[in-house]
Amino acid sequence: MKIVTIHTEKIQNIFEELNKNFGGKVTFDVDEYTLEVNNNFAKGSISGASFNDNISYVQFDMTFSVDLKMNVNNGISSPLYFAYCSKGNLSHSFGIHGEEHKLKTFQTAIVTSKLNQDNVLLFEKDKKTKFTLIIVGTQSTQANSLNQMVRETFFEENLNGEFFYAGSYNLKIGEKIEQLNAVTQTGVVRNLLKEGILRIILAMEIQQHTDDLNSFSKEANCLTLREMEEIKELSESIKANPEEPFTIKSLSKKSGLSPNKLQEGFKMIHNRTVNDYITHMRVLKAEILIRTSDLNISEIVYCIGFTSRSYFSKIFKQKFNCSPKEYKFNLNPLAVTA
Repeated sequence: MKIVTIHTEKIQNIFEELNKNFGGKVTFDVDEYTLEVNNNFAKGSISGASFNDNISYVQFDMTFSVDLKMNVNNGISSPLYFAYCSKGNLSHSFGIHGEEHKLKTFQTAIVTSKLNQDNVLLFEKDKKTKFTLIIVGTQSTQANSLNQMVRETFFEENLNGEFFYAGSYNLKIGEKIEQLNAVTQTGVVRNLLKEGILRIILAMEIQQHTDDLNSFSKEANCLTLREMEEIKELSESIKANPEEPFTIKSLSKKSGLSPNKLQEGFKMIHNRTVNDYITHMRVLKAEILIRTSDLNISEIVYCIGFTSRSYFSKIFKQKFNCSPKEYKFNLNPLAVTA
């Protein structure tokens, strides 16, 4: 068991201390820090940034060779933490000897502690863990700021008590975190895009808490963790190869899930039926091929698994407000249309 202590006042200090404890190399780009580690103790990466309204985030994609207890120390304030586990699991306790609360894959948590009391995160050895922590400072800020409104949402009177809430499973938040990690732009554009997505994730976590209190989510979500993992794996397969001849029957056979479970899972994650999701992914791939390849429209229709060009044109126009031909021409007026 290894124990490390991290202070949360500034994102720069967090990464200095992570680097000191884990080794590796830290890089920096417009308020975003990344620590890459590959040694006998740990492998993976940790990234994070700070934004307006005293909001920041730290994201772990790590495998440790020993059990690790990370003491997140609160100094001059007690921040509010919004957590999400994308892969693996970990535990939380108030103080090193406090009761452990488990946070499983696809699960949310909201946490704050008393002033000068550590929040302790326990990472299990040899288990790959992907974990996102949004940190909302609770120091006094301007009235009507996001920081202030979040504080008032959870603490109407004081900030002196312990608070731990483990939410329902939520794959939509996981999808949004993948979008956060898929940002490829650099510099200030990257910073702005990430801040926008992070605020959406924060809103989704707060909404998850509200829905759970009203019993909506827990009643509606009757999928097991294994079933949700199967749905997520199927979604990724369709996204990677939308041209494949997927059917509800084949997906059901591959996953071992009933057609009803498939439909329930896809509606929960994507707000779409299985067939609608397949069609959506095919249209997105078609748009990429129109932009990046020399294929004509008929060839693209064939490549993405459609059999009717007229049907493809109809759903493409519904999404992009123009026909595939018009879209291609607008990208390059000199392009040869098909």
